[in-house]
Amino acid sequence: MVFSAEFMRLFPGAKGPRFMGKSVEITLPDFGGGTAETLEAIVSWWPVEVGDGLNTGDDLLEIATDKANFVVPCPCAGVLMEKRVNEEDRVRVGDVVAVLKTQES
Repeated sequence: MVFSAEFMRLFPGAKGPRFMGKSVEITLPDFGGGTAETLEAIVSWWPVEVGDGLNTGDDLLEIATDKANFVVPCPCAGVLMEKRVNEEDRVRVGDVVAVLKTQES
């Protein structure tokens, strides 16, 4: 699977998604360069539902930090299989927020 430069910036190295066969665990990226204010966020909105198909770059979820709101882009094409967090849940950078099933083997 090939990832875009933007994806690699948001999900560097082994801290990014972990592959489990055809499933991908999506982790919360660090949008703020590792500052204390952006290491933790609240899930404010899920614009997609389990079973929805997504393309690379589609809006996956919206989070709110002390400084700003961010939309987390979908890192790869697939189907949303599981939401690991709910709206209003507090999440930290690196937490698994969703599981996608990709179409690639």
